[in-house]
Amino acid sequence: MSPDQPVAPGELRGGHLLSAISNGIVKLMREHYGRGPMQAKTYVLDDIVVCVLRGSGFTALEQTMMDSDDHDRGERVIAMREDFQRLMAERYTAMIEQLTGRKVLAFLSQAHVEPDLTPEMFFIDPPLEGFGAVDLPDGKTRPGLRPSSAQHPAHAVGLRR
Repeated sequence: MSPDQPVAPGELRGGHLLSAISNGIVKLMREHYGRGPMQAKTYVLDDIVVCVLRGSGFTALEQTMMDSDDHDRGERVIAMREDFQRLMAERYTAMIEQLTGRKVLAFLSQAHVEPDLTPEMFFIDPPLEGFGAVDLPDGKTRPGLRPSSAQHPAHAVGLRR
């Protein structure tokens, strides 16, 4: 299945789903930001989907800002990246809903400059099967009850520039 081939909502499972999410976010970044990260790694746990983007590098504009003597240069680059993520939220959300067949309830994004990483987090409903978690009512543990690990590992996509 090619990355551009349409997928029926909720059709992908396990590593195929994780890979499709990583590739989808990277594709959107390249199309709209002009570059993508060196690595994207997606995790799913119950009703949470997280894609961690590493090594996006700086655009020429951001590098110029980072090379300046301005004391708040890092904060300004982060603010620009957060503004970009806010503008992209609808596209990211639509892609996650298409791939998972689930409704995205909330999208959170946090840009970080040093080290260069950005986690994209989606809260979905209903949870995805096969990616477990344990609900602890009132935060209390019970004997014999421990969180289950996800049945599928995170999927990393190493990307070449």
